[in-house]
Amino acid sequence: MRTLSPGLAAHIAGEATTLCRCWSLTRRDGAVLGFTDHDRDLSFDSILFRANAGLEAAESSSELGFATGGGEVLGALAASGLSEEDLSRGLYDDARVALWLVNWADPGQRALLETGFVGEVKRSDSNFTAEVRGLGKAFDEERGRLYTSGCSADLGDARCGVTLTSSSATVSATDGRLSITAPALSGLADGYLGGGRLVFTAGENAGFATEIRSHRADDGTVVLQLWQAAPRPIAIGDAFTAQAGCDKRFATCRDKFGNGVNFRGFPHLPGNDFIIGGTGGNPGAGPFDGGSLFR
Repeated sequence: MRTLSPGLAAHIAGEATTLCRCWSLTRRDGAVLGFTDHDRDLSFDSILFRANAGLEAAESSSELGFATGGGEVLGALAASGLSEEDLSRGLYDDARVALWLVNWADPGQRALLETGFVGEVKRSDSNFTAEVRGLGKAFDEERGRLYTSGCSADLGDARCGVTLTSSSATVSATDGRLSITAPALSGLADGYLGGGRLVFTAGENAGFATEIRSHRADDGTVVLQLWQAAPRPIAIGDAFTAQAGCDKRFATCRDKFGNGVNFRGFPHLPGNDFIIGGTGGNPGAGPFDGGSLFR
């Protein structure tokens, strides 16, 4: 149950109200933006809530137990701090969101309705829809170590131990969105950069980073396919750096990176196919006799 201040409760109980919603959005880099669906800017808690963003609340839900609730915010990409480029670059991924119900005639009368995080952002033309996920989303995130056949470390982090190097190149041909041809990478084996990270270092997309979907090297021709389109058209001559990718399999860790000793998974853990195959899972028969898998 939410408790309202006496002033706000009395205002809501009146015959006419002057209520609006205000959102504050705190990005990972610490930048704080404020928005309101009122027709004038408001200010409180040292945050300026701008009215020119064209934001409005959509569907909102609350769930029992540990289910993740939340809602959506609709708006226009305006000059109030939100832009297509910033959204595409991931600056608002998992940003912290707070929503207030405010008496715009007296902003001191307000109630914090909910807090959450920015989830999926959908863009179309000059508009966007941002999903707001409740605090319960933390219970859906992986914590600790899981018994899985794949590696739980990220390539190059402290648990992995691999020292990553970046290969520099420039774009020699492109479709402007997802495909890049770069002859300077011809010294790398086919598929070496697949699943890796690409960062533009020059051009209109400088600073934009995305994952490499595939890396094809054939007779000196190197073509990279990206998972995410760049916010601006990719141009010939744009410079970028690329790092190797890892599919988190033990064979890749051992053969590609020579790092099998640091593998953070359980590649020999029996899976469903192992259990239901062969002997039908009869204890003491075949591979279920309790002996070593490597005898």
